[in-house]
Amino acid sequence: MSRPARLAGAAVLLLAWAAPGVSAVPVTSVTFRAKDGVQIAGALYQPSRRPAPCVILVHMLTRSRDDWQALASRLADAGIAALAIDLRGHGSSGADPRTDPDATQDLSADLLDVQAARAFLASRPDLGLTNVGIAGASIGANLAVLAAASDPTIRSIALLSPGLEYRRLYTEAALKKYGERPALMIASQEDGYATRSVRRLEKAGTGVREVRLVNGAGHGTVMLARQPDLISLVLEWFQRTL
Repeated sequence: MSRPARLAGAAVLLLAWAAPGVSAVPVTSVTFRAKDGVQIAGALYQPSRRPAPCVILVHMLTRSRDDWQALASRLADAGIAALAIDLRGHGSSGADPRTDPDATQDLSADLLDVQAARAFLASRPDLGLTNVGIAGASIGANLAVLAAASDPTIRSIALLSPGLEYRRLYTEAALKKYGERPALMIASQEDGYATRSVRRLEKAGTGVREVRLVNGAGHGTVMLARQPDLISLVLEWFQRTL
C-alpha cells in the first residue's frame, strides 16, 4: 500500500500559531473524515499540560473555525484544549456530497462533522477520553445540542444564539434527551428568535440550564467580539462543568 493511501482518513498535523493579538498557544491543523467520507478540517489549540479536557467549537452558517480564535486561545491558556472545526462546505473542509436541491435547506448531515470531531478526540490518548464539551454558535449551537444528546460522553455544552429549529435541526427534544447534563445558553435580546428559543429551551431537560441574555451583542460568535466578557463567561462555564 502506498504512503498516501495509508494516510487516507487519518489526521494530518501541521504546526501553526495563533493570530497576532491572540495569546500564542500552539495550534495544530488537523483533518479527519466524517462517516460519509467528507474531509473535515480543524484547528486544535493545545494546553501546556496533558491529558486535558477538551471543547469542540462549531461555527455559524457561512463562517469558519476562525471565529473561535479568541475563545479557543483562552481555553488553552486555562488548561482546556479546543478543537475548532470547519463544517462541510466551509473553510478548508470538503464539500457536501449531496447534490439535490434540498441539501441546502437540510443540514442534518453536518451532524456527522461534529461526531467525527468527537471520534478524532477519542483517538488521542492525551485528549478527549473524558471531560469533553461542545460550544456552538447559531446553527452550530443546534448541532452541539444534537451531538451531545446522542453521545453520553459529552459532559457540558454552551450555546450561543441557539434556535428551536435551524435548517431542520430541531433542538427542544434533543435538549430533553440531553437530560441532567448542564447547558449554558446565551442570546442578545434584540435577536428575537434566539431569545424566544432560549427561554423555551431553558425548560427542556432536568439538568442545570444557565441563561445569559445581553443587549446589543448581535448573533452567534459576533457576541464574543462585541462583548468580550462573554468569552470569560464561556471559559468559566467549562472550567466548572468539565
